[in-house]
Amino acid sequence: MEIAGDQQEVDGLDLNPDAAFSTSSRWRHSGRRLYLSQCCQEEWMKEIRIKERRQREGDATSPLAEPVREAATMVCSALRRLVQVHVSLARKASGVCRGHEHRPATPGAPGGVVELLGKSYPQDSYSNLSRKVLSKVGRNLHNQQHHPLWLIKERVKAHFYQRFGGRSGTPLFSVYDNLSPVVTTWQNFDSLLIPADHPSRKKGDNYYLNETHMLRAHTSAHQWDLLRAGLDAFLVVGDVYRRDQIDTQHYPVFHQLEAVRLFSRHQLFAGVKDGESLQLFEQSSRSAYKQETHTMEATKLVEFDLKQTLTGLMTHLFGDGLDIRWVDCYFPFTHPSFEMEINFHGKWLEVLGCGVMEQQLVNSAGAQDRVGWAFGLGLERLAMILYDIPDIRLFWSEDERFLGQFRVGDIEQSVRFQPLSKYPAVMNDISFWLPPENYTENDFYDLVRTIGGDLVEKVDLIDKFEHPKTHRTSHCYRITYRHMERTLSQREVGRIHQAVQEAAVRLLGVEGRF
Repeated sequence: MEIAGDQQEVDGLDLNPDAAFSTSSRWRHSGRRLYLSQCCQEEWMKEIRIKERRQREGDATSPLAEPVREAATMVCSALRRLVQVHVSLARKASGVCRGHEHRPATPGAPGGVVELLGKSYPQDSYSNLSRKVLSKVGRNLHNQQHHPLWLIKERVKAHFYQRFGGRSGTPLFSVYDNLSPVVTTWQNFDSLLIPADHPSRKKGDNYYLNETHMLRAHTSAHQWDLLRAGLDAFLVVGDVYRRDQIDTQHYPVFHQLEAVRLFSRHQLFAGVKDGESLQLFEQSSRSAYKQETHTMEATKLVEFDLKQTLTGLMTHLFGDGLDIRWVDCYFPFTHPSFEMEINFHGKWLEVLGCGVMEQQLVNSAGAQDRVGWAFGLGLERLAMILYDIPDIRLFWSEDERFLGQFRVGDIEQSVRFQPLSKYPAVMNDISFWLPPENYTENDFYDLVRTIGGDLVEKVDLIDKFEHPKTHRTSHCYRITYRHMERTLSQREVGRIHQAVQEAAVRLLGVEGRF
């Protein structure tokens, strides 16, 4: 992330020069940003030098020192920049009364800019991207040949190309696997009929560049645009971004495959006895089984085609004799909606969501004479099941012992992941009092990921406590650290854990109990 201009923000530290004119206290809180007071320039320059000396004296040979050095460098450079700007501006402010205070600039003031994929996005109060997540943009694991996610994508493509062909023998489904992950909030939410007050829009669950742009939370964000372009059948594959818990099954970046197919009246009822008399649309009432604008015949035929398509796909991936069941569920952009579960090795596993597309969405995209279905699946989830991969962090590994296992001559060749040696975990706890407001668990998880990186295997909330008199709430988290390629020492982990503690106090406004 590149920051430009005089008014800058580095991972929560506001470097707006106007913020330096707060003289009533050493630190002044505004949300999660801390403003340096005028009275402590020399003191903070001393602390900066101490931090830098400690940084240089650290274990430079340890790979684990890098996240700590990176965090320390970020803070030190931010504070130095702030003090230097303050000293410069203080000379111009000699006429300001000692007791007079200027209000700090609001977050998102002009000057803060995110540079991403060749474009610039001004920051505002919605901006919440971490450097950890930004570093993953453009990796496109699903397009890296012989990566396990690429194998899954290619197997799905091959099935659709073979199963569905156009009149001239060309594939019926077109494939889009290199669309930009930066979308507008309208694309990600409004185009899919997601209400303005829907919880899926929360900052705590998404990565926003600013109020109008974000990293897509699902590949469905491209659905409306492709329909508007006149496409009736397509697959979309790409990386998606969500703020979530930390464990072996969740990662802030994962990959989805989306499919959409529309039918005209002739296409849907072709081959159906007396199909000429059947209609796609009617005006009736919505029920659990259909939308108010769809006939029951059209709904059942679309639903049947969807389930047959997905049954064929899962059989192609997992083999014959697969037990499948359908669970009714809710999505804002389909109705009726279903989750598909498969019985694999004696366990029922949910593998995807799907449904009959909401006609309001289809109509708004200019396909008023058609009905259709859509489904979306997670590539990591399928790969973890198919290849027996135990930890989602492995997909980001560049270890040849992992990647080499998926270099096969035939994408349909059976692969079973052979585990790398599992090195022991190191577990440290952290507890703190929550601030009165503006705290979310996903903010803490994001902070831990930014500092600890992929050394963090999982984070568990192991205890909550509310003080009977003050009614303050305390959280205790257990952070499990495990390196994928070697044994960690408690000393190495201790440095990172201390950095997490200090950053939690500084950036989240918590009060440490450590």
